[in-house]
Amino acid sequence: MSSRVKDYLTKALLAALLVSGIVATQLIAQQDTRVSLFNQADETIKVAKEMQANLLAPKAYGKAMEHYRKADEDFKKGKELGDIRKQLRATTANLQMAIEATKLANVTLSASITARNGALNAEAPQFAADTWQGASRKFADAAETLEEGNVNSAKRKSEEAKTLFRDAELQAIKANYLSETWNLLKKAEQMDVKKYAPQTLKISQDLIAQAEKELNENRYDTDVARDLAKRANYEAKHAIYLTTTITSMQKNKRSWEYLILTSEKPLQNIAATMDMRATFDTGYDKVTNEIITSIQTMQENNRKLNENLADRNQHISLLDERIGELEENLGGVQAEKSALTQRMQQEELVRQQFLSIENLFTREEAMVLRQVRDIIIRLVGLNFGVGKSIIEPQYYALLTKVQTAVKTFPDAALSVEGHTDSYGSDATNLKLSEERAEAVRQYLLANMGLAATRVAAVGYGESSPIASNETNEGRKKNRRIDLVIHPNTAGTF
Repeated sequence: MSSRVKDYLTKALLAALLVSGIVATQLIAQQDTRVSLFNQADETIKVAKEMQANLLAPKAYGKAMEHYRKADEDFKKGKELGDIRKQLRATTANLQMAIEATKLANVTLSASITARNGALNAEAPQFAADTWQGASRKFADAAETLEEGNVNSAKRKSEEAKTLFRDAELQAIKANYLSETWNLLKKAEQMDVKKYAPQTLKISQDLIAQAEKELNENRYDTDVARDLAKRANYEAKHAIYLTTTITSMQKNKRSWEYLILTSEKPLQNIAATMDMRATFDTGYDKVTNEIITSIQTMQENNRKLNENLADRNQHISLLDERIGELEENLGGVQAEKSALTQRMQQEELVRQQFLSIENLFTREEAMVLRQVRDIIIRLVGLNFGVGKSIIEPQYYALLTKVQTAVKTFPDAALSVEGHTDSYGSDATNLKLSEERAEAVRQYLLANMGLAATRVAAVGYGESSPIASNETNEGRKKNRRIDLVIHPNTAGTF
């Protein structure tokens, strides 16, 4: 390549770089200018969106966005900055009007706003699209009417929107919880399930009817309806399975003996895994109860092993501290027993006291747990009537054992904790758990002469489950009173 060509290419490259630099500088300057021009409008839009002005003041918000889009278009076309500023001032002014309008709308349209939120939570836009759209149009109409200053008309339209949103919410909840089961029941009808599994089919039909009734009467506590719907769904599938199995047996000319022997195999496999021998000469009950007892024993042993492991780890930690302390004191004489040694002795004392409390109760009465410094007596054998907080006389013997346990720690503070399952409203469950905890507290105060300041009662409602609320057994475990002993063992652990 000749030197002339090289010079030409070099100059061309330098020119291109210079042009690129100028363009980049212009773009940066343009971007800086836009930020400076649009900053106030952008910030006001952000505030307006947070206040849902687009929903609650659609007219003013819509006008504001029209001015904003015009300002943006003019800026991109390089038009006069004065005209752009004029559009942005109009944007901000309309946004301020929209923000003020939302304050009135939040009061005037509060009922329909609440209904709309409920429908959203139930996924009404997906599961009840037509009703949701009708409600949304009516709500927008109410908001615009309010902006025009016609409060009474806006209130009427808001009530109509509220009704539609409530309908959309209920339709969505039903679709969520019930539609699959309805489809299963249609399938069951086509399969003639009524002929082969009428009892199971009837259970499913009754449950789905109860679920729908529960939703109609109490849509804001969906736990009961959801549980009924799940059970209905299961029974519908169960009925279909039974029908398939029975028709298959008939087709293959299987005997009743074959069916019974086949049904024994799962329990045989479970028992064999647990090193047990399953026998069915008296039916299923004996082996079933043996398996349940074995599982409960293993669960209890596992819990104790975990607690013992935590104790041992804590003890090892204290021993390590003690070794370090002794190493520091080598060559000198300790004037008094170390605080660490006292802590170790106190820890052992608490462990022994825990074991003595644990031995007080049967499995049906209470579970005794360790939780760091505290001891929890989970009173599984203490039950209350539905919606009641009165301690019945049949539980006095159990509470006498509780008093003995409390006396094991004469200086300990106590907390009585009430818990419920998830059936019922949050507020009702919280109140009920508080009342039950207070009933146990008052019983202890009356029968032990304890200082009132030493015993606290607190209700947690349904917020702290220890088992699934989807089964009767799980809900029973969640309906409980926990007595927590806080030992006065300064320095322990």
